[in-house]
Amino acid sequence: MGINTEKIKGIATNSKDAIVKALDQDGNGQIDSVDIILLALKVPGVKIDRAKFLQKELFKNHPQDVIDRAIETTPAQAGIASEEVDKIADEVIKFERNAVSGISVALGMPGGVAMAATIPADIAQYYGYMIRAAQKLLYLYGFPELDTSDEAIALDTETINSLTVCLGVMYGVANANNAIKAMAKALAGGVEKQLMKKALTKGAIYPIVRAVGKWFGVRMTKEIFAGFFKKAIPVVGGVVGGGITYASFKPCCYRLKDVLQDTMLSNPNHESSEEENKIFYDIEAEYVEVKDGISQSN
Repeated sequence: MGINTEKIKGIATNSKDAIVKALDQDGNGQIDSVDIILLALKVPGVKIDRAKFLQKELFKNHPQDVIDRAIETTPAQAGIASEEVDKIADEVIKFERNAVSGISVALGMPGGVAMAATIPADIAQYYGYMIRAAQKLLYLYGFPELDTSDEAIALDTETINSLTVCLGVMYGVANANNAIKAMAKALAGGVEKQLMKKALTKGAIYPIVRAVGKWFGVRMTKEIFAGFFKKAIPVVGGVVGGGITYASFKPCCYRLKDVLQDTMLSNPNHESSEEENKIFYDIEAEYVEVKDGISQSN
C-alpha cells in the first residue's frame, strides 16, 4: 500500500495548529519566550520562595544570624564562601536535571493530532524545571526575589522579562549575559526596584528582552515544528521538541551559573566589560532622570 502524502501533510498541519493553540499563552498567534514562561509558571512547584530556599540550603553549615543576613542581603555579603555557593549551585543543576529525565517522550513519538495534546505539558515541565533552576541560581548569586504572584505574571512585567533575560543567557543569545551583569551592577549600586522595573519593561534592558523573545520564537518554531513535523513519523528517542532535550538542560544551566558567578552581586572583584558598562550607564541615566523628575515635582 502506498503512502498517502496528502493525508500525512494534513495530520502534520493539524498537529502543528493544535500545538500553536495550546502553547500560545498570550494569544498573539506566535510562540515565544513569554508563552513558554507563562506556561512553565503554571506548573506546580516552579515558583521558588527565596527565603525558604536559602534557609534550606544554608542551615546545615551556618548559624541562623548568618542565614538571616544572606536572606536580607546576599550570600556573598553574609560571608558565605563562593566555593560553597558554587557547590550548592552544582547540586541545584543536578537535581533539576534529574527531574527533567522523568519527562515523557511525547514529542519524540508518533501519534499526530492525538499526541499533540500531551506536548504542551511536556514543554511546560521541561521549562518549568529550567525556570526553577534559574530562580535558585539567581538567589544563590545575590539577586532579589522575583515576584511570581499571579498579579505579577503578565505581559511585559519585570518578572517575565527578568526570566526572559535568564533564558537568553542559558541559550547563549547575544548580549543577554551583559544585560544580566548590568542588572547586577545596578542592584549592587542601590538602584531601586521601580527603576529596575522600568529598565526591564521599557528602558535600557527592554530592547535586549525583545531580542531574546524574538530569537526564542524563531528557535521554538524551527525546532518544534520544522524539526518535529519534517517527517510523518518522528524518530523515537526521548526528544522534547527538536533540540530541547535532556542533554541540553545541563549546559543551559551552566551558562547561567557561569555568568552569575562573576557579577557585582556575587564577586567584589568583578571587572565590568565595556558592553556591560554601556547598559549600566543607560540604566543609571534613567535613574537620574526619574530622581530629577521627582525632585522638581516636590
